[in-house]
Amino acid sequence: MRQILKLAFTASFLLTLAACGGGKQDNSALAKKKADMEKLKADQKSLADKISKLQDEIDKLDPSAANANAKLVSLQAIGQGTFDHYIDLQGKVDAYNVAYIAPRGQGGFVKAIYVKQGDYVKKGQTILKLDGAVLSQSLAAAQQQLGGVKAQLDQAKSIYERQQNLWKQNIGTEIQVLNAKTNMEALQSQYNAAQANIRLAQEQLNTTSIVSEIDGTVNVINVKVGEFFNGGQQIQVVNNNDLKLTVNVPENYADRVKVGSTLVATLPESNNETITTKVNVSGKVIDPVTRSFYVEGKIPSDKKLRANQLAMIRIMDYSKPDAITIPVNTLQTDDKGKFVLVAVEENGKLTAQKRQVEIGELYGDQLEIKGGLNTGDKLITEGFQSVYDGQRITTSQK
Repeated sequence: MRQILKLAFTASFLLTLAACGGGKQDNSALAKKKADMEKLKADQKSLADKISKLQDEIDKLDPSAANANAKLVSLQAIGQGTFDHYIDLQGKVDAYNVAYIAPRGQGGFVKAIYVKQGDYVKKGQTILKLDGAVLSQSLAAAQQQLGGVKAQLDQAKSIYERQQNLWKQNIGTEIQVLNAKTNMEALQSQYNAAQANIRLAQEQLNTTSIVSEIDGTVNVINVKVGEFFNGGQQIQVVNNNDLKLTVNVPENYADRVKVGSTLVATLPESNNETITTKVNVSGKVIDPVTRSFYVEGKIPSDKKLRANQLAMIRIMDYSKPDAITIPVNTLQTDDKGKFVLVAVEENGKLTAQKRQVEIGELYGDQLEIKGGLNTGDKLITEGFQSVYDGQRITTSQK
């Protein structure tokens, strides 16, 4: 029993000691693993160097085997050129001059319509006629009133002239002359007011003739004879001779899209016709719902184009004239970052070499390279998927 208790105490002591010293043991194990990793890396590099050296010796002894062991690839010489980046958006063709016809008065019931949808109208041309019976009666009453006042005015003028002549002959009194003059002037004022009433009644009657305010094509007529016309969107006239492209741009491009930016539009419904213009209007307010701002660009008149026609719009937001670009599918990633494989010639033989690169903008299948490649480098564009750094490569199958 004493022996058993002694063994139990010893085991407990050892466990406690192990627990107290566990942290040091873990750190020691980690350091050992790191050291082992560095040794393996060094061994790997040494082994790769030995393989490369041995391969060179084999190639010298057996030149025919050199290309047989090389990986077949395709190369592309790196050059410089203009790289343009665009924002791809959906917009539309719009017209600068779009008018919704409205009455100058409070509207009324339609008596006649003189145009139909699709007709071309000139500015000032009558489009429809409203019921003006009441206004015609008002005009007739004003004209009758004017006639009565005019007769009284003519009589007052005659009386005044007679009183003046009698006064000049010392007949009558001065007060009679003054009364005749006052009466004439009062009737003259009434006559002027009656004339103003006629002009007002005539102007009100003219408002029953609804005219177009612009030259253009009648695009919408949503009113019929007998219905009440009060404007709104019942009649629309569009002038397609003055067109523009409009598009809403996401707010994250606010500092990249400005007045003067190149705008390229493709019109799917017009045989993919392409129109290039410049942004001439850039909105200064962000729409709180769509989080975008409005831009537009003027385009030439074209009979084939229509307002609200769909347009696929590209806005150039970045351009570099001497950029190096590569196909985006040639870019690879490792633990150090982005890289590509290029072909390097040594002693008349091609070898794959890894190049770490700094990437820029991407548009379509072309990627801008800001660092890591130089003009004249030979990029491996095909067969690179199974090629490793330092591998022998060839561009011809033998």
